Amino acid sequence: MSDGKRKFFYQDSRHLLKRSLSYFLVFKKRLVLAVIGMLAVAPCGALTAWLVKLAVDDVLIRKDIAALQLVTLAIFVLMSLKGVFRFMQTYYMNSTGFMVVEALRNDLYARIVYLPLRFFNETQVGMLMSRMLNDVALIRQSLPSIVMCTREFFTVLGLVAYVIYLDRALAFWGLIVMPLVVWVFRSFSRKLRKISRKTQVNVADVSVVMQEGFSGIRVIKAFASESLEVDKFKRENSKFLTSAIKQIRVSEQSSRVMEIVGSVAAALVLWYGGMRVIGEDLTPGALLSFLTALAMLYEPIKRMNSANMDIQAAMAGAERVFEILDAPHLVAESGGELEVAEPFRELRFEDLRFTYPGASRPALDGVSLAVRAGERVAIVGPSGSGKTTLVNLVPRFFDPQEGRILINGRPLQNYTLKSLRRSLGIVSQDAFLFNDTVSGNIAYGESRQYSCEEIEEAAKAAYAHEFVSELPEGYATLVGERGVKLSGGQKQRLTIARAILKNPPLLILDEATSALDTESERIVQLALENLMRNRTSIVIAHRLSTVLTADSIVVMENGRILAQGRHGELLESCGLYARLYQMQFAEGAAQDSPVEAVQ
Repeated sequence: MSDGKRKFFYQDSRHLLKRSLSYFLVFKKRLVLAVIGMLAVAPCGALTAWLVKLAVDDVLIRKDIAALQLVTLAIFVLMSLKGVFRFMQTYYMNSTGFMVVEALRNDLYARIVYLPLRFFNETQVGMLMSRMLNDVALIRQSLPSIVMCTREFFTVLGLVAYVIYLDRALAFWGLIVMPLVVWVFRSFSRKLRKISRKTQVNVADVSVVMQEGFSGIRVIKAFASESLEVDKFKRENSKFLTSAIKQIRVSEQSSRVMEIVGSVAAALVLWYGGMRVIGEDLTPGALLSFLTALAMLYEPIKRMNSANMDIQAAMAGAERVFEILDAPHLVAESGGELEVAEPFRELRFEDLRFTYPGASRPALDGVSLAVRAGERVAIVGPSGSGKTTLVNLVPRFFDPQEGRILINGRPLQNYTLKSLRRSLGIVSQDAFLFNDTVSGNIAYGESRQYSCEEIEEAAKAAYAHEFVSELPEGYATLVGERGVKLSGGQKQRLTIARAILKNPPLLILDEATSALDTESERIVQLALENLMRNRTSIVIAHRLSTVLTADSIVVMENGRILAQGRHGELLESCGLYARLYQMQFAEGAAQDSPVEAVQ
């Protein structure tokens, strides 16, 4: 969608209102009750003004006791009914608004989480969080504010009809400024939408800075750059403050202009009506009733103006929410219809070419490779050679621009994404754990419910059972956000236990020990050996032992495969591999020493 079309699409108020209201219409019964309350409250203004006339003319001037009793009872009944029906409207409408927020957040999260990885690579997490929390919350006010506007509109109609019925000449002077009211209403609406949109962008920017700061707190402290981050936050927060103050200024300007317009109308009526009372052409009760109706007339107009501000803010939030929900260029990941059910026989890469958006050269340039059942294939090469990119294509985190990947002779696109990814076990350098229990992290996934015995067996195979047993609550211990309460080696062993419990036919290890110290690395390597036993494995190699025992070693450089073979063959035929090997043993290192160049 072009920028011009997108701007029209998202700034079309009718479309945004229709999309927002579609979420409210799901709760029709509650809306009906709210509308009944609204319709019952609307005529109360005109009835109140009429009772004022009775109270002055019949009670205060004529001293009619029967009229006093009637007016007193009528006021009590009117105020009671108004309170009941206003509660009915406010309760059902606002509670429905929160139900809509829940539904919108569910839909938005479900929409986002199914988008491909490239979307997350190009989008800031803080911005997504802002849309989920702040922008969706603004939409909650859309229908309640519209209902309020509608209620106040009917109240205005009733009061206008009453003042015209009461005295047409007075009504002329009281309503002469109405065209100005309409102009103020429309002109400030445009300004408020624009400012609200800018304010929401600033809120998102503040969220981005906070999310990055809290997520990268270790780096911040390591570089003693707290003051730098504080200054960055202050700058974004200052921008938000500027927009918020501007929004308040425009909002208050609108309200005060409305008050001035209302005071002009009241002054005209008081002057003209006072002259008629003095000339005995109008009763004091009629004038007071008219002034009451006029005051009540401009109060709902001011409330309509306030509701309009909420509507404009809601529309600004709706633009940002439905930009994700409805954007045609954001396409959810999709797979085929076949299930990965038959035993694994072969994984084949055929002439793959892949370039990251904005990159100057391809990450993969004509890669062809076959991995057969039961094989352990190691991939080595310098940083940037395309190793991780190659294995990321197997679970379809990305799709190649050219070439294809086949499992058991069928392209990956033919398989459902769920069955394809469940058939793979992935252990990467980044050992990510959720803020859940140890058992919850090991048994993560939707495949089935695992027993405590199965979880413990997986932990034992991953050499994790011993340290887990020493935790305060054992397998019920919460590990903290990203596993912050555990060491790097402990986190990695839990991810290995997760892969063991999953029991996939094909295993991908992406530099699984490169971030660990020597002692942790040895233990994790033992766990990896248990994981790889009797299983097809693709290993982006970090340890020399993994390279030496592999059935096949693939040497990559600049997105191409330079050579493939066993250890002894490559020492003789591949200069790059020989250099990597020599770097490993330059100082007579033992066979289990890590080699930085072999990644």
